[in-house]
Amino acid sequence: MLTRLRVVQGDITKLTTTAIVNAANSSLLGGGGVDGAIHRAGGPQILAECRAIRARQGGCRPGEAVLTSGGRLPATHVIHTVGPVWQGGQRGEPNLLAACYRNCLRIAAEQEMESVAFPGISTGIYGYPKAEAAAVASHEIRQWLATHEWPREVVLVAFDDEARVLYEQQLT
Repeated sequence: MLTRLRVVQGDITKLTTTAIVNAANSSLLGGGGVDGAIHRAGGPQILAECRAIRARQGGCRPGEAVLTSGGRLPATHVIHTVGPVWQGGQRGEPNLLAACYRNCLRIAAEQEMESVAFPGISTGIYGYPKAEAAAVASHEIRQWLATHEWPREVVLVAFDDEARVLYEQQLT
């Protein structure tokens, strides 16, 4: 199972996985951090598809996930998910973060995607502590991979050394 889960440090917009996950905001219209980087690198096609999703269902709530193409990205698809804003951990944040991973993995499995790459969901401006977020990510992904064939590989993408070390600690 662990051979299906790996950690890399770098820019998620450069990965050639089947899908990358966007830590989006509920508007789906781009923003800062990884969300802005994915929209800039992927180009206007991603934004157009996000606008169509908004018109159809009114955006994306925390814990949910939606699928678009990858636009100009090396990845074929982007799975957009909205993580929780950290409010101390007593307002359902761990459950919402876990739902983000499960719903992204469900979409990847339904589409029979070979590989999906996750950034640190909610660990930027949403303020989720990186260590706690890494524990949730590792737990949810391991549980999924133990019982599902798809995706074949999951990549945890660390933006910096701190995140990489935290992910690696979770996998040992």
